Amino acid sequence: MSDQPGSLSLLARFRVWLAPLRLQARDFALECIQDTPLLTRATSHVGLLALMVFAIAASNVRLNSVDAIDLSASAQGANTLHAVIQHNSSEDVGTFFFSPVPLTDIPKRVRLDVVQYTVQPGDTVSGIAAQFGISPDSVLWANPKLEDDPDRLSLGQVLNIPPVNGVLVTVQKGDTVENLANKYKGNQPADAIVQNIVGLEFNQKRHDLQGTALNLTTEEFLMIPGGSKPYVQRPVRVATGPIPRTAARGTSNFDWPLAGVITQGFWSHHPGIDIAAPTGTPIRAADSGYVVFAGWDHEPVSYGNMVLIDHGNGFYTRYAHMSVIHATAGESVVKGQVIGLVGATGNATGPHLHFEIILNGVHQDPFYYLPGGRTRLHCIWMCG
Repeated sequence: MSDQPGSLSLLARFRVWLAPLRLQARDFALECIQDTPLLTRATSHVGLLALMVFAIAASNVRLNSVDAIDLSASAQGANTLHAVIQHNSSEDVGTFFFSPVPLTDIPKRVRLDVVQYTVQPGDTVSGIAAQFGISPDSVLWANPKLEDDPDRLSLGQVLNIPPVNGVLVTVQKGDTVENLANKYKGNQPADAIVQNIVGLEFNQKRHDLQGTALNLTTEEFLMIPGGSKPYVQRPVRVATGPIPRTAARGTSNFDWPLAGVITQGFWSHHPGIDIAAPTGTPIRAADSGYVVFAGWDHEPVSYGNMVLIDHGNGFYTRYAHMSVIHATAGESVVKGQVIGLVGATGNATGPHLHFEIILNGVHQDPFYYLPGGRTRLHCIWMCG
């Protein structure tokens, strides 16, 4: 083969011409790889172009037929973007809508009245409070007939529902903003409570709070936002008679007494949980123990037909509002044994079981002792 360039084949000449271009392409690629921002920008641009092509193809909209683009912002403080793209043809109109994205929250206005609510079947204090976005304590404090006890709730009872959390009072002769703030301040500084009272539009509508005198109108509502009333927990009433040495003892491992809907949880004024179920649903002992009480509860706030079990290890469990009691005081029961049936006896607005766990005289949150309770605090359906 000749060494002269003219003797090179056509393919060889093409390779000679291509060699420097390959080197330049390699160097450019290496620079792109080493220059991460450049690579990122290039990739993002390519990806964006591909996404635009895909969106246009999928929606069957031609860019050169855009007729109108309407951008509007909400005039009420919530800034939103609304884009419309239409065909300029006799075909069906193709439209894009970008979902409104709120950029500014509109504050919820505080109610300026006290709602009168009539208790319905199945109602609970905590359920009513949730409907109006306030705390259960605030409902209790606004209704003296409940006397800090949600079990006094009864069908047809008319409740005052305050506009915000705190204490709703009816101003009496001699009341002042300062003394009411001191009375219901709880753990907060009285000055802060006074500011809350004066700054609430609900109160300004009913009283002369513009000047320094802060005059109150008697027999009118006054809301004390952030205020609280002291609470004295009901004592735990248990039998004091001797318990046989042969009485069954518990394991401290509790089971659900039945399956049903949790209608009210454990909170400061409600020492147990309420589990709604049809009348006649069997109720089972949550743990083995000795029945120290089985019968009608004659307290002013009645649990109705009730069973109280001493588990022999510091724990007691209470089962209230039964329609029928199957257990007998003075007998031992084993975990899972049927001790009664669901009902609505005593102070109850519907069929349910009021269930308590008491340890050394102190009410405990049953959710912390029942299987899966800690992970189901916000669930509705509980499987026993």
